[in-house]
Amino acid sequence: MTPKDYKFTSEHEWIYAESGSKGKVGLADYAQSKLGDIVFLDLPTPGTQVTQGKKMGEVESVKAVSDIFSPASGKVLEVNQTVVAEPKLVNEDPYGAGWLVRVELSKPSELNKLMDNARYDEFVAELTEKQSE
Repeated sequence: MTPKDYKFTSEHEWIYAESGSKGKVGLADYAQSKLGDIVFLDLPTPGTQVTQGKKMGEVESVKAVSDIFSPASGKVLEVNQTVVAEPKLVNEDPYGAGWLVRVELSKPSELNKLMDNARYDEFVAELTEKQSE
């Protein structure tokens, strides 16, 4: 099950709203499971402006290279250097130690456009059902 207070994109990124107008961003468990073993992350540097729905980096796995899209607009405050050094943390703990960046949200209301955990779980179930047909 996905964490209750997280919001999700249809591209399988998550954001967790922290105190003030900060948000922690990562890849959903579904994304990491489909990617397989993650071997490299290309993440934006602190100070970079990101825009909701636009590419902000890349994730490379043994299977593919995929874009990472920003779930919200704002300025990158911090990059999780531990996950850059050990990308497998995204596979091992996508909602915890495997977070990617922390963002200062410029438009916190954008989070209302994202799926809550219950809707995201339904979305993933629908995708899984379509793939098994």
